[in-house]
Amino acid sequence: MKIRYMAAVLAATVVLPFAAANATDLEVTHWWTSGGEAAAVAELAKAFDATGNKWIDGAIAGAGGTARPIMISRITGGDPMAATQFNHGRQAEELVEAGLMRDLTDVATREKWKEVIRPASLLDGCTIDGKIYCAPVNIHSWQWLWLSNAAFEKAGVAVPKNWDEFVAAAPALEKAGIVPLAVGGQAWQAAGAFDVLLLAIGGKDTFYKVFKDNDAEFAAGPEIAKVFKAADDARRMSRGTNVQDWNQATNMVITGKAGGQIMGDWAQGEFALAGQTAGKDYTCLPGLGVTDVIATGGDAFYFPVLKDEEKSKAQEVLASTLVSPAAQVAFNLKKGSLPVRGDVDLAAANDCMKKGLDILAKGNVIDWTDQLLSADSQKQKEDLFSEFFANPSMTPEDAQKRFAEIIASAE
Repeated sequence: MKIRYMAAVLAATVVLPFAAANATDLEVTHWWTSGGEAAAVAELAKAFDATGNKWIDGAIAGAGGTARPIMISRITGGDPMAATQFNHGRQAEELVEAGLMRDLTDVATREKWKEVIRPASLLDGCTIDGKIYCAPVNIHSWQWLWLSNAAFEKAGVAVPKNWDEFVAAAPALEKAGIVPLAVGGQAWQAAGAFDVLLLAIGGKDTFYKVFKDNDAEFAAGPEIAKVFKAADDARRMSRGTNVQDWNQATNMVITGKAGGQIMGDWAQGEFALAGQTAGKDYTCLPGLGVTDVIATGGDAFYFPVLKDEEKSKAQEVLASTLVSPAAQVAFNLKKGSLPVRGDVDLAAANDCMKKGLDILAKGNVIDWTDQLLSADSQKQKEDLFSEFFANPSMTPEDAQKRFAEIIASAE
């Protein structure tokens, strides 16, 4: 698939390593615009500014689905930014193959990234034909159920310990005027919730059989039918959410208007900004309390090829800064994500972050769909589950049939 076609498809939808010799401004684009995200990205900007350079913030509202087409269009149209966020995985591979992204292998070698970045799959996702093209900045895992302790207290039921208990508590929540499950209207949220359910209910082998092996026959079979039953429960429980953005859905949990939310660990930034404490005000269930496995997804920065020599030199300073120990700790504590370095001190981590770190230390990790599927296949999946959650007349059986067809043609 050609780059312009990819862009069209997407559109349809602190101690620092070294100081800059010559300070310069670098525009950095990203889609971190919620309160918690903005607080986290400010730590990266502060670290880069401390080198004598200047971070020019290019935040794009509307999450990745909105931001990526704009970023890609600028790069392919000859108006590149100095650095841009993408998720770990295949989102930028065609830009790399077209020679539009710069090779960071020299920086990675000098900074010994292969020795300190864990798990190794993070750098593997940045590597094409033996060369490293991105700087990972965090490990974000989708596989969490966030629960409002106050909502369950109001409903008179115990805070659930797993997905089945959560489903069973839904009638009590509804009786108390509380939406059981908050799911925002953006397509990626519905698709992500389904993927989390598939991993939790089916397990790692089932997840890989579908998204790595692209086994369409298996995707159409009885094991995945169980997942669609759970997705149907989630759809029913999410009626009445009436918000679009993920952080608005998280706010429903924070304020007790919703019982829970399936969302990545970036939701922690919103709880922290609201002054809530893990274990006291809210509860987190990795793997929905069913399967303690987390994905090694997250965010990385790519650096478009620039004609300006000074800006090109500053790009190296930025890449080094993003992976530096001080920036990793400051950024990830506010972002709610895990650091990409295995040699940093996270004694200040909250209870939920510690759960994630423990799972990571045990090696219970998995590649996520961003790493396994092309952007085109991801978009097809998002379209399906956006329709499924919005249209109660679509049966789980019809949705599963369409899902199997997507898997059959997945790239």
